[in-house]
Amino acid sequence: MINRAAIILKYLEPMVRWINAADPHDDDPGITAESLIQERTVYLIDGDIFDSEDAAQSWIDANYEVLFEDELEGWYTDRKLWPKKRSLKLFREWFGVEYHSCIVDTVGGKIVDDGA
Repeated sequence: MINRAAIILKYLEPMVRWINAADPHDDDPGITAESLIQERTVYLIDGDIFDSEDAAQSWIDANYEVLFEDELEGWYTDRKLWPKKRSLKLFREWFGVEYHSCIVDTVGGKIVDDGA
C-alpha cells in the first residue's frame, strides 16, 4: 500500500452535454456517459487527507478549480469553449466524485512522472 488516496471524477449528464455541444459532429451520435466510464483520470492525493469523507470533500472544495480545468482541457484546449463561470456549484453539477482510500502498488518499482 502506498501513502496516497485517489479521487476519480465521474462525468454527469451536464458535462457530457457540454462535450457534445462544444464540438458537435453531424455524422456522430455523440459521446455518452457510459462510453466515458473506462477513461477516467485518477487523481492521487495525500493519504493523510483521507481520514474521513468530510476531509476529502474539503480537499475537493479547495481544489475543484484545478480539477475542473484539467478535465475541460482534456477535451478542448481552446478556453473560449469552456464555461465562463466555473463555480463549485457547477463542478458538483458536472461531476460525481469517487473516493478511494486504499491504493496498492502492485508493481513495487520506482514511480516515474511521465509528464516530466
